Amino acid sequence: MDNEQQNNPLHGVKLVDILEYLTQTYTWEELANQVNINCFKSNPSIKSSLVFLRRTPWAREKVERLYLHSIRD
Repeated sequence: MDNEQQNNPLHGVKLVDILEYLTQTYTWEELANQVNINCFKSNPSIKSSLVFLRRTPWAREKVERLYLHSIRD
């Protein structure tokens, strides 16, 4: 099983950890500019963003891509 995830950079990284990292790196306004989703624009919070991203695969994918891009820099 571990061999299957060997090349996945997100293996073992929780969505809450991704959001906490991004909110420490960017402001909510910057996040909304990077990823155009309402949970970053209207009354943003980690909790509301988690709920939305867990239910919306396309938005989660965009947030994960931003995270991967920001940790590489």
